[in-house]
Amino acid sequence: MDERDRPSALVTGASSGIGEAFAARLAADGYDLVVVARRRERLEALAERLSESSGAGVRVHVADLTDPAQLAGVEELAAAEPSLDMVVNNAGFPGYGPFVQLGPDMAEDLIRIHNIAPIRVTRAALPGMIERGRGSIINVASLLAFSQSLPPGMMPFRSTYAACKAFLVTFTVALRHELEGTGVRAMVYCPGMVETEFHGLDYQGPPRMKADLSVAACMKGLEFDEAICAPTLEDPSAIDAFHEAQRALASGALSLAPAPRYLSNG
Repeated sequence: MDERDRPSALVTGASSGIGEAFAARLAADGYDLVVVARRRERLEALAERLSESSGAGVRVHVADLTDPAQLAGVEELAAAEPSLDMVVNNAGFPGYGPFVQLGPDMAEDLIRIHNIAPIRVTRAALPGMIERGRGSIINVASLLAFSQSLPPGMMPFRSTYAACKAFLVTFTVALRHELEGTGVRAMVYCPGMVETEFHGLDYQGPPRMKADLSVAACMKGLEFDEAICAPTLEDPSAIDAFHEAQRALASGALSLAPAPRYLSNG
């Protein structure tokens, strides 16, 4: 491939874990990269490693995406990149714990990094992608996006984090419909437990999937043109059933009267 023809990809949260695995995979696939994270030393080491192993051009951009001014800098990069073919909105942190014990600033930072940052970076990137008639947006959510009905004890307290990830699912799937016919795709990636620093360096829980294996599944899901990629899901009809249940619930929006059970005097 002529170096001038290489597509580019922007990956947030690229200094470790899933973001680092995305960067490595995309560099190997022939992309030049813009890698974004807070930790400059790690990003620079990643850039050097990927440049040597794949010949990719890798630009480092240090930013804390919970900071509006620093997020604006990433938006400018996404809007100005002339060959941007992929955006991976991956940056995030867990923020688990009972909601009443979650500091309001941390709750807001969870929303900023998991929701506001992907919204703004995607919005910045899309006009150029649509004009060029090609591109992909991958928003990294989690299977916890579908966990709201699971009772305490089965999962950690996670109301804000899970809600942020559920927002990403809704946003991405709805956006996908808006992008039909443009040549631009949107997919939400919902991994399960992945072997990263996300759960802490002293993690002692159940075995987790390797990050590179999970990312490989995601890229295969993109190849399959999936709206929701859940790498651990054996039966994809569960996603179809999820969409069907959503449509059944939404179908009542045009009704002019409450359901009969709400009209009963019994």
